Amino acid sequence: MARQSISFTKPNDEWLKAQIENQEYTSKSELVNDLIRQARKQQAKIDWIRAKINRAEESGFTEDSKEQILRQSKTLLNG
Repeated sequence: MARQSISFTKPNDEWLKAQIENQEYTSKSELVNDLIRQARKQQAKIDWIRAKINRAEESGFTEDSKEQILRQSKTLLNG
């Protein structure tokens, strides 16, 4: 695993320490890695939505109902 040295602003450092004190995480490293994983998942969802919008704009109209589109979107977003 790559080792990094990073600095945090005082409010962010206090928040990180509070999460560890609350036993949500065992270390700052674990917490930062979890935050990065969450950001990566969120970015994947954003990328999927952006690609879907681009394809929709390029393809014109759909025959799918509003309910079908919503169901498919929820299924794909919730994995």
